Amino acid sequence: MSADGLLRGIQLFNNAEFFAAHEVLEDVWREAPLGEKKFFQGLTQVAVAFHHHSTGNLVGMSSVLKRAMGNLENFRGQHREIDLELLLESLARWRDAIDHNLPPPQLPRMERLGRDQ
Repeated sequence: MSADGLLRGIQLFNNAEFFAAHEVLEDVWREAPLGEKKFFQGLTQVAVAFHHHSTGNLVGMSSVLKRAMGNLENFRGQHREIDLELLLESLARWRDAIDHNLPPPQLPRMERLGRDQ
């Protein structure tokens, strides 16, 4: 599994380049060890969800976001230096906004613990 790919995917996601982030993270997911596949699938799905949002596909976003959160739930806390608590809290705010037709919150970020972005 490529650590460089993960870092690049995070950077693209945090720059709101969601389609490109999805492409990079999908490659990382494919190469990931069996025990981490759901984690990387979840990150990839987060990027896909926000790509759907950027194209106005809120139904697609909601569906993929729900699956992404389910995949990431098992890795709560910190995993691969990513602050999953912060990410999952942000994603929950997005799901609530979409489910209740509220204004969207600030875009989420994949924050790395102990690292400068």
